[in-house]
This record gives sequence, structure tokens and C-alpha cells, in this order.
Amino acid sequence: MMLNGYNEGLMESIRQWLKEDVGSGDVTAAVTIPSGHQSKGIIHAKEDGVAAGMPVAALVFEVVDPSLSFRPLVKDGDAIRKGTVLAQVEGSTHSILTGERLALNLLQRLSGIATRTRQYVDALEGLPVRLVDTRKTTPGHRMLEKYAVRVGGGSNHRFGLYDAVMIKDNHIKGAGGIAPAVQRARAVIPHTMTIEVETENLEQVDEALSAGADIIMLDNMAPELMKEAVRRIKARAPHVTVEASGNVSLQTIHGIAESGVDVISVGRLTYSFDSLDISLDLNEKKEG
Repeated sequence: MMLNGYNEGLMESIRQWLKEDVGSGDVTAAVTIPSGHQSKGIIHAKEDGVAAGMPVAALVFEVVDPSLSFRPLVKDGDAIRKGTVLAQVEGSTHSILTGERLALNLLQRLSGIATRTRQYVDALEGLPVRLVDTRKTTPGHRMLEKYAVRVGGGSNHRFGLYDAVMIKDNHIKGAGGIAPAVQRARAVIPHTMTIEVETENLEQVDEALSAGADIIMLDNMAPELMKEAVRRIKARAPHVTVEASGNVSLQTIHGIAESGVDVISVGRLTYSFDSLDISLDLNEKKEG
């Protein structure tokens, strides 16, 4: 599957999420539907967007009942229209209804992130800049949400505190400045790990350059200031990656990209998106 060996951990998470929702059992289905009843569930989109999470939904139904048959009709990353049938799940009606809400919750949220990401990617069309996410993700769902960003055409920033040095304002305060922070980090990290420094003004940009940062983030800078920062960085150290961050919106991202930055990080991809409206309807009911 698409999550690079994450299946085992994901299935354990799904078991926990099902326990939260199902508890000791679905009392409504138990008292209203005969135990042998069989159905086909039709999962369909109720608005336009980008599909994401189809393999995840399949895993939900597999955990609920391995005898269920799940057949995806679109692929993650496909543009979908209102009314598009995304998948069919067939088997025990009780089992379908047990997994329905969790499967839809995940599909809706991941498709919402992929859809939002695709909008930002489209706004950058023709410009040589990479769109990345942030760590502003839902606790426990980071791997999935960052996957949805990739489905939408974006890229991932660091996954956590462990995989890159990112020196922000509070680190700078604690270390006594940008230079000592970079020096201490460089002395102990492996040569394969990068050092990024967050800057808020041109003085800090110059300090980060002198300290030997690999990546310089321009945080909440006005457009003209950002252009000057990019000019200075590329003139002195063309190999340094320049990242823009802070209050990036669909309305502002094109102008930010035109400043010459290499990367734009957008927290809104994973913390301020609208879930895509997706439903499951039963049909072709029959007795087992």
C-alpha cells in the first residue's frame, strides 16, 4: 500500500478507533437487521474534489470483517465529481454498518486535505517552487494526513522533531543567538541531517548565512522584504534552500512564489481544510 510499511501500525490504530466508536457492538443494527442479512454498500462523493484514503477505507472494512469484499472504483489522486461512485463494499450488512462511519470519516478528511492541497498546487502552476506541509496535524493522524498532502500533489516537510534540525525563535533565545545554535547543532548531528533556521528580518538572514545554515526560512515577511532576503541568500550561498512560511493563503501564495523562494510551507493544508462530503448507501439488499 501507499504508506511505506505503515500498514501494521495503521491496522492497530484502526482497531483502537473502532473500539472508540463501536464499543461492545452496534445496538441499532443488532435489534433492527437480521443477523444473516447481506448488502452492497455504495460509497459516493457528494461534491467535487480529489480522492484520498481509498486503501485506508479498505483496511477499515478488512479489520471489521475479512469476509467483506471492498472494490475501489477510483484511485487516490483522481479528480472526482459530485455523484462519482468511489467504491463498493459487499457482504454482511452488520459488518458494513460497523465500519461505515470510521471509513467515511477517514475518506472525508483525507480527501479534504488532498483537495485543498491540489488547489494550492494549481495556484503555483508554472512556478519552480515546492509546496510542503507542516507539523500542524491532528494528533495520531500525521502519517495519514501527510500522505493526503502527497496525494494532492504537495510534498512533506519534516515528519517530527527527530528527522531534521529546525532552529526557531525560541531555540534562538535559549541558545543565545543563531550562531551558537547552529554551531552546537553542527557539532553533533550526522552529516546527512540538515539545519534550518527561521528568520524574521534581514539581520537574522545575514546571521543564518554566516552561521552556515542549509535552509533559511523567511517567516511572515512582507513581499518586498522577502525578495531582498532571497536576493541576498542566493548571491552569497546559491546552494542554500529558501523557504517561505507564515499566513500563506490561496490569495497570497502566487506572489510569495514570485519572490524566488524554493519552498513554501502551508499549515492550512492540514489544520484548516474542509472535509469532502462522502456517503455510503446500501442497496441490492438480500437475505443471507
